[in-house]
Amino acid sequence: MERYKYNIFGREVLIERSNNRWATFYQGAEGKRRNAGIFVPPEIKENELTLYLSDLCHEWANERHQSVVRLSEDK
Repeated sequence: MERYKYNIFGREVLIERSNNRWATFYQGAEGKRRNAGIFVPPEIKENELTLYLSDLCHEWANERHQSVVRLSEDK
C-alpha cells in the first residue's frame, strides 16, 4: 500500500493507494480516520497527485493557505 500525507490548502489529508484505487481521509490526532470525500481516479499516478489535488480543490485556497504540499510518504 502506498500512503501519502498532504496539506491541501490548509487541510491535512491522508491519501492511500491499494488495489489500484485511491482513498482519501482526514486523520484525527487520536489516529481515527474519516472519509475526506475527495475522489482521485485510479489512472492518476503518484507523481500527478499534487497537481490533481491543486486543480480539484482550488476553491479551498485562501490568503493563508495558497498551495498543496506533500508532507510525507510511506510506501
